[in-house]
Amino acid sequence: MNRIEESIAQSIEVKNQILKDESFQKRIAEAASLMVQCLKNGGKVHFCGNGGSAADAQHLAAELSGRFYYDRPPLNAEALHCNTSYVTAVGNDYGYEQIYARMIQGTAKLGDVLVGISTSGNSLNVVKAYEVCQKMDVKIVSLTGESGGKMKDFSDILLNVPSTDTPRIQESHIMIGHILCELVESQMFPKE
Repeated sequence: MNRIEESIAQSIEVKNQILKDESFQKRIAEAASLMVQCLKNGGKVHFCGNGGSAADAQHLAAELSGRFYYDRPPLNAEALHCNTSYVTAVGNDYGYEQIYARMIQGTAKLGDVLVGISTSGNSLNVVKAYEVCQKMDVKIVSLTGESGGKMKDFSDILLNVPSTDTPRIQESHIMIGHILCELVESQMFPKE
């Protein structure tokens, strides 16, 4: 088997583990329900991560605030890192570990949801945001790798992909994110 085939086979294997894990699938459904409840109550779904996980956060926020499968009203969803002036100012003045905590403190409210994405589950700026979320009663959904890292202890719902391989984890994160978007969209705006 060549490296291309190995990578594809490894990606499929991680997704097959999720496919066979009823508990994991139940947690995905619970996360979607939590997001729907938030949005129906006028709340906002916030997303955050670093690097590839930041790209996934922005991607998923766009799927909700724009559209996913079909035309419908926009949903209140946003990735916390998109204001680069804010990120660089707070990173410079308070430290990079505070960028998401301060944004949550300033923009989130009771009943909102924060979706944190980190392959290790140990991203300090996400953990700091989680600390603020707990004080504000903002619900937390985490997409992590196998161990869940430090984020596990703060999570209302933990979606810890059964892998320690960063690319395989990220591939599953976007699959899970797309499932969440599909469930949220279809529950918020059921097709006739």
